[in-house]
Amino acid sequence: MKRTTGLGSTLAATALAGCTAVFHCSIALAQESGGTITLAPIVVEGNADEDPKGPIKGYVARSSTTATKTGTPLLETQQSISVITANEMKAQGAQNLGQALSYTPGVVGTPFGADPRFDSSKIRGFDSRQSQFLNGLKMMRTAGAPALDIYGMERVEVLRGPASVMYGQGNPGGMINMISKRPTFERFGEIGVQGGSFETYGTYFDFGGPLAGSPDFAYRLTGVARKGGEQTDFLDNDRYFIAPALTWKPDEDTSLTILTSLQHDNPSSPSGLPPQLTLNADGKRLGRDFFVGDKSFDESDRTLANIGYEFEHRFSDVWTFRQNARYSDFDWQYQALGMATAGLAPDGHTIRRNATFQDERLKTFNIDNNLQAEFSTGGIDHSVLMGLDYRYFSNDVTTEFWTATPIDAFSPVYGGPINLGPRTLYAAVDSDMTQVGVYVQDEMSYENWRATLGLRHDWASTGGGSTNAAGVTRSLDKDDRKPTGRVGLSYVFDNGLAPYISYATSFEPVPVPASGQLLEPTTGEQIELGIKYQPEGWNGFFSAAVFDLRQKNVLTTTVVNGNPVSSQIGEVQVKGLELEGVASLAQGLDLHAAYTYMDATIVEGADDGNRPDNAPEHAASLWLDYTFQEGSALEGFGIGGGVRYVGQRYGNTANTYDLDPVTLVDAALHYQKDGIRASLNLTNLADKDYVSSCSSFGCFYGEGRKVMGKVSFGW
Repeated sequence: MKRTTGLGSTLAATALAGCTAVFHCSIALAQESGGTITLAPIVVEGNADEDPKGPIKGYVARSSTTATKTGTPLLETQQSISVITANEMKAQGAQNLGQALSYTPGVVGTPFGADPRFDSSKIRGFDSRQSQFLNGLKMMRTAGAPALDIYGMERVEVLRGPASVMYGQGNPGGMINMISKRPTFERFGEIGVQGGSFETYGTYFDFGGPLAGSPDFAYRLTGVARKGGEQTDFLDNDRYFIAPALTWKPDEDTSLTILTSLQHDNPSSPSGLPPQLTLNADGKRLGRDFFVGDKSFDESDRTLANIGYEFEHRFSDVWTFRQNARYSDFDWQYQALGMATAGLAPDGHTIRRNATFQDERLKTFNIDNNLQAEFSTGGIDHSVLMGLDYRYFSNDVTTEFWTATPIDAFSPVYGGPINLGPRTLYAAVDSDMTQVGVYVQDEMSYENWRATLGLRHDWASTGGGSTNAAGVTRSLDKDDRKPTGRVGLSYVFDNGLAPYISYATSFEPVPVPASGQLLEPTTGEQIELGIKYQPEGWNGFFSAAVFDLRQKNVLTTTVVNGNPVSSQIGEVQVKGLELEGVASLAQGLDLHAAYTYMDATIVEGADDGNRPDNAPEHAASLWLDYTFQEGSALEGFGIGGGVRYVGQRYGNTANTYDLDPVTLVDAALHYQKDGIRASLNLTNLADKDYVSSCSSFGCFYGEGRKVMGKVSFGW
């Protein structure tokens, strides 16, 4: 723990140095403008009585429902949690989930570069695509996935480490829980326009409050309409999103919130490029804008509908019942040309292509019921949570791969005709999965001691079949069951320090592949030691953690003869250190700093001794934002900036693609007065050109410089 505490002090000192630099810069600018600045004493901008699902002023959250489902203070939770608030996402100009997570420790926000189709972050070295939740209920996916618009989110929470006790199936890396904006009983509103790089323009709105004449009801309506492209030529990234919500609160003990959303978009695929012309190019190098597909052929049409509710009733000072449910309907028709695994032809300029046809119809129903009891026994305060959850997932997907007309890398011709050759894969999967879990958790408090004990048992069953081109149907019937647990202990000092230790396990049935053998469920375990600090007298939160986690039967996907093949590579061990600090001070300064060290190793199988893909050993970030205060010459103006460092990593588990470290700089300007807010955000300010990932699917570029301007009016 001595090393951890020392690194925590280093982080705090770094953050303090950044704060000092910003204040000095602010004073200098004001003096040049002929004005003066009076720095008031530091005071807490309170989130003391914070709703763990509600809005937060600034960057500092103090509680969360993600780890325990009970709104336990972060200081008393024996696991690493990061909360990214709507204010921080707005300040950084985040346009998707990956960008929102780019300053979070332990997370690689966009490991596969600029891809508008998916949110594909990695947590502690593990893929999070199967570990994304909306309002505490899992978002199911197969080959494709929805990418929810983050303008509709109040906060995004990242729980690092196993979360199976509360949520069932999941990997040991952690989970991402997106909390939707919901009605409030105070009237408010915002409407704005945006425009930026790649011919992006659109509008957004968010307003609500109590219903007229009905003091027990409040509503909210949030929406986005956007037309746009991406850094790869000819790619579309249009979106229409609307989210009506209604809350009924007849008394202080009862509430019902209905949450709905409808999103339609058309994200296109930035195909992988040959490593000989990107990562390993020694002559001509293809640019980020090179398009492997063809506008006359590529199509994408995706719709996601959600309807759900959250109900809570407190029967007495002891008993509280909660029920959360959601039905999701996801439909995606997609076809695109991409680089075939055969890649670059011997002539050095012809890129072989294949054509993908994907028709997905996914339906998911989640319901989570729990009963909480708060009582004392022998001087120990208990908060006991007993729950049962159920999930049904219908997976109706047809996938086809064909060989297709190649394209010349240096003299591309677009507009067709596109000739399809032999079909290399046909799979029609019609399956359903049910999962039932029962869980119990006891959060105990004795004087300054805090302890958490949790236990769960899951039953998961998959049924159905996969039909190939010859009409032969392969059974996908499979049953899995597994207990998981968690135990944690911490001591909360009166000065705001809280050291802790925890142990947790995970269990995740592997999605049934369209072809190949049925796969075993993955299991994981983690031990974590850490310390958290919530200072007295000013609004900040700091944490440091060391961890050792393992996962068995780790899933990986490669391409063989043009077809994706899922396999299990054995066991992966990840040991590491994470540091994080956030603060929002009365003088207008907000900051978020993070550092991650990961020692990730494959310890079984053909790649024994190698590092997992896209798991950098070192990563660090620092974001600072300062708003000039009332009475200064630049009152209402603000300036922000950030630095993100992602260390050296490998593109695949064979470690044949060596990716260089990269440092990226972001910047922001904003002005707010009398309800008007104008902002300008620049990500990757220096337009750093880098490869973010390489595998048997090809090499993908990271996102280059992107500019986004917004003007809004709020009331």
